[in-house]
Amino acid sequence: MPALQLSRARLPATTTIDVMDAYGDTRQQAIAAERALTVYLNKREIVTLMTLGDDPEALVVGYLRNQGLLRRAEDLRVVQVDWEVEAAAVVTGYLPDDLESRLSTRTVTTGCGQGTVFGKLLEQTALSELPETRISQSTLYQLLTNLNTYNDTYRSAGAVHGCALCHQSRVLDFVEDVGRHNAVDTLAGHQWLNQAESSSADVFYTTGRLTSEMVLKVAQMGISVLVSRSGVTQKGVELAERFGVMLIARAKGKNFQAINTAKRLTLDAIPAKPPSARSSKEVGI
Repeated sequence: MPALQLSRARLPATTTIDVMDAYGDTRQQAIAAERALTVYLNKREIVTLMTLGDDPEALVVGYLRNQGLLRRAEDLRVVQVDWEVEAAAVVTGYLPDDLESRLSTRTVTTGCGQGTVFGKLLEQTALSELPETRISQSTLYQLLTNLNTYNDTYRSAGAVHGCALCHQSRVLDFVEDVGRHNAVDTLAGHQWLNQAESSSADVFYTTGRLTSEMVLKVAQMGISVLVSRSGVTQKGVELAERFGVMLIARAKGKNFQAINTAKRLTLDAIPAKPPSARSSKEVGI
């Protein structure tokens, strides 16, 4: 099999503009870049993604993988990004027989930037059984601490989401992009393009809410623990129960809300509860 032809068309994740603050002073401020990238699969136009452009090849591969349009990494022949024409060309030795019918049906999801899922993927996806990954409360707290050293683009410019592939408390790979669906797709692309580092991932972290799209994509990546500092949606919970994904939402500091734990979360670092609020009678209400 010929070697994969892969471009390296990374662009800076931020740019600077002049802003005026509340005091009337003008200064330079870093802002998140946002670029259009149209994806072509075997010369067939698939979608236009809005992205930082920090790792476009992995984003494109992960997107096509999560949409079910790529079967395996070995099928890839070419992944070339050309920012002059804002296009990514992907050549593969395999295309699904029902490609056109998949492209004709789209579900607009709640992902930032309105992600799309082709071919009623939410209803049709059949996954291999996920591992019943266990995690302890103390490990979760250590992971949240370790994640504090990331988020470089968010700290300098804001306006982005971050996602991470983790092995228990260790952060293996961290990606930021203008939408959380882009960040998870890029990590899915990393799994295929750089399998050695991410093959041991058993926990996925995102700064965004846990929607059906996030649960589906993480399950497709073979991961059964999904952690977020944000909340969950009803459909996200339904799919987590269907696929066997444990959700840990609103994970900040020592707080979290665990859903569908199936006895896989060990409570070994329970914090002291805050003093009970005084009754309304005590405070004169």
